[in-house]
Amino acid sequence: MAEPTPRRNEPRLRPAPLLFEPAEAASDPEHFFDLESIDDPRALLSRATELTLAFRAAADRALEFQAIAAAQLADPRRFDRLTTADIAERAEWTEDYAKKMVEFGRDLMRGGGEGRGPVDPV
Repeated sequence: MAEPTPRRNEPRLRPAPLLFEPAEAASDPEHFFDLESIDDPRALLSRATELTLAFRAAADRALEFQAIAAAQLADPRRFDRLTTADIAERAEWTEDYAKKMVEFGRDLMRGGGEGRGPVDPV
């Protein structure tokens, strides 16, 4: 990502909450978090930016949890451990990417990922 990475002592940003949409609103392809109903371009830019940051933060957290799960599944101490090829198949990754995710997850579990902000393992 081209964004600067926060320093260790900086707190994680807390993005705007992602509210679940009612089923009838979600079924309308033109409806997206009520953005289409905002007429003021300043308010639209503000809310759309909040959503963008929230989705980025959610994606970064999900990536970290994927990495931790991959590392746990590859742990040689587990009797049911998976190979990186098995993990890659389950997650629809390449085997090389699965290896990097396992290492990234191990780093996170050791505490090496605390406060680093979003990190792409590749």
